[in-house]
Amino acid sequence: MPQGYLALVLHAHLPFVRHPGSDFVLEEEWLYEAITETYIPLLNMFEGLRADGIDFKMTMSMTPPLVSMLSDPYLQDKFELHLSQLEELVQKELERTKNHGHLNYLAHHYEQFFATARTTWERYDGDLVKAFRQFQDSNNLDILTCGATHGYLPLMQMYPQAVWAQLKAAFDHYCESFGREPKGIWLPECAYYAGLERMLADVGLRYFITDAHGLLYAKPRPRYGAYAPIFTTTGVAAFGRDYESSQQVWSSEVGYPGDPVYREFYKDLGYESDYEYIKPYIQPNGTRKNVGIKYHKITSRNGDLGGKDLYDPYWAREKAAEHAGNFMFNRSKQIEYLHGVMGRPPIVVSPYDAELFGHWWYEGPQFLDYLIRKSHYDQGTYQMTHLADYLTANPTQQVCHPAQSSWGAKGFHEFWLNDTNAWIYPHLHKATERMIELARREPADELEWRVLNQAAREVLLAQSSDWAFIMRTGTMVPYAVRRTRSHLLRFNRLFEAIHQGKIDSEWLQKVETVDNIFPNLNYRMYRPL
Repeated sequence: MPQGYLALVLHAHLPFVRHPGSDFVLEEEWLYEAITETYIPLLNMFEGLRADGIDFKMTMSMTPPLVSMLSDPYLQDKFELHLSQLEELVQKELERTKNHGHLNYLAHHYEQFFATARTTWERYDGDLVKAFRQFQDSNNLDILTCGATHGYLPLMQMYPQAVWAQLKAAFDHYCESFGREPKGIWLPECAYYAGLERMLADVGLRYFITDAHGLLYAKPRPRYGAYAPIFTTTGVAAFGRDYESSQQVWSSEVGYPGDPVYREFYKDLGYESDYEYIKPYIQPNGTRKNVGIKYHKITSRNGDLGGKDLYDPYWAREKAAEHAGNFMFNRSKQIEYLHGVMGRPPIVVSPYDAELFGHWWYEGPQFLDYLIRKSHYDQGTYQMTHLADYLTANPTQQVCHPAQSSWGAKGFHEFWLNDTNAWIYPHLHKATERMIELARREPADELEWRVLNQAAREVLLAQSSDWAFIMRTGTMVPYAVRRTRSHLLRFNRLFEAIHQGKIDSEWLQKVETVDNIFPNLNYRMYRPL
């Protein structure tokens, strides 16, 4: 009997970005970078653990937009081109750096890195959803769903049909993609409001994740704080995020990814190289961009990108092993203490964005690999688990009402509702009201059926919390504004076409081709509950 449990949770999500007909769209590269630097390295890590007989356990959400993009033949073909360009560029780098020992060593490192990505991609025929699903089938992964388009649920609670549509579309899409019903959900931005658990139960979900204060301020106060799940009155369980383990990875001041030995994210060959040399690999309009080849280490935390030393993957890997050992030691001591105080085994839930591991923190997958291996071989205090197994083994928990919360800045909703993005909500609310009105209709023919379903898709896509988040952070703001407006404009045109009886079938087909998420969507999910 272990003294406690450690549950790592990775939230794999990207907004739905798909622009067929365009030769190059910078935002599409979010997906290609994540495939190369995060999703494929994670799969390789899982394969290595399984090959070595380690029955690992991890929870991982895969959101409907991400699953849709990973399954899309158009985006799969575009990724092939992206990877081919990287392979071509690294061959030129091998030649360019042949007289510089350290740089040539790094070029060979990237050659191997891209070759491994290619091998894994081809082994699964480009179907990474199938690849992750096999680890769910073996019960190593507990794959969660999310809101249909990562909509921020507390800011649409005045329209229960809108919340239901986000949950129902996600649930159905998960069943189609994974061949089974999801057991749990990563609430978008971990954002919870009182009463949401009723819809979670009705749609068929058993548990969700919230920030620690969602449990700490629950009523009545949970006896074990955030170190045991609680059951809501509907029977749906809530797990709380552990602050201590989160800080060790997330914090810009004390977090592991800021160590001077690790690779510097912001010094990229796309900006560092001679312009004429790198021109074929940047944006077609001549604007520089990240290409994914980075030769420098962080060196110092002062933010100065000028005086950076050259990176060394060997020492970075050694540091990842050291940090994994430190994380294991800290979790052991934390769980020993909690076990003594609680008188029962605690569960430490450590959730992170999946893209942190590999994309933002290049050595992140190595850290996870070492952590899982060290936890398996080098300690006996805790057992690694995933949330589904934990609930099966611990079916009795305290019943409480969670508190409203999110994992955003200050813990509530203001990151997604402030002076940078408040303008979008009157438009989203009006579109929601109109969609609820449309949901009462019975289509006159097949064409109107398609219009009604496409209208529902446009509302869902406009509701993505990513657009409000980007407006608040100040990065790629024009794109977030354009995406919000374009989905709302398309919805309004569809709404007016139905009411005027003037449906442009050619334009409808173009919109269906671009915004093709949820092909089996049923607009009736917006009917009053």
